Amino acid sequence: MQISILTENAASGRFLAEHGLSYFIEHEDSQVLFDTGHSDVFLKNAERFKIDVDSIKTVVLSHGHWDHANGLKFLKNKVLICHPEVFHPRFRKGGTENIGIDFSVDELQNRFEIISSRKPYPISNEIIFLGEVSRQNAFEAQTTPFVYDKGDEDFVIDDSGLVIKINQDTELVLISGCAHSGICNMIEYAKEITGIHKFRAVIGGFHLKQNNNQTQQTIDYLKNQDIQEIFPSHCTELPALCAFYNAFQINHLKSGMRLKF
Repeated sequence: MQISILTENAASGRFLAEHGLSYFIEHEDSQVLFDTGHSDVFLKNAERFKIDVDSIKTVVLSHGHWDHANGLKFLKNKVLICHPEVFHPRFRKGGTENIGIDFSVDELQNRFEIISSRKPYPISNEIIFLGEVSRQNAFEAQTTPFVYDKGDEDFVIDDSGLVIKINQDTELVLISGCAHSGICNMIEYAKEITGIHKFRAVIGGFHLKQNNNQTQQTIDYLKNQDIQEIFPSHCTELPALCAFYNAFQINHLKSGMRLKF
């Protein structure tokens, strides 16, 4: 399988970057665009990769935040797979700017064939949309900086990702957008729905901001898992990235990179 990094917070070579995430995934006969960033950066970088975005039939949204979904304005006539709660207006606590998707459900339904699912949804025999991730441990997804438009706390229950079976279904690649549900919870859920416990890679935003107790518990958990490579990116900020580098000697994920497994 191959993952082309179309949008990330940092750039390599002649590629562009923005605060956002978009990956193009190719595996067996399947092609999936995972998130779109918030502008046309993913399209410009796809052009540099010589990827024909018009030919991609399936788009997956990891969750309903602007920096992962507003690039949808540049797409149409595709299947859009997401959790049913992605469409809510949402805000930071004390803030007035909508950090959700810029489009209503009706607007998106006019542009896409929407498949929304709380349960795991198979895109192919090897690629599975996780749906609503079971939150089991006591150190992830315990607090939230977000609220819905009515004032209720928003724990981003729509946060999801992809799990991909590789090497004759003996290993997994897990892809996260932001891991608001917790990257460790996502790993455990991927194990539960596939029955596979060996990971070739875990890739994407981990939503860890500091080298604090949650970051250290995440590192301790990951050290005890059968994971070959770890790529925390996007919303994983520098203090946490430094902690991951010290623990795992990680590589900095940038737009313009290609990962092959």
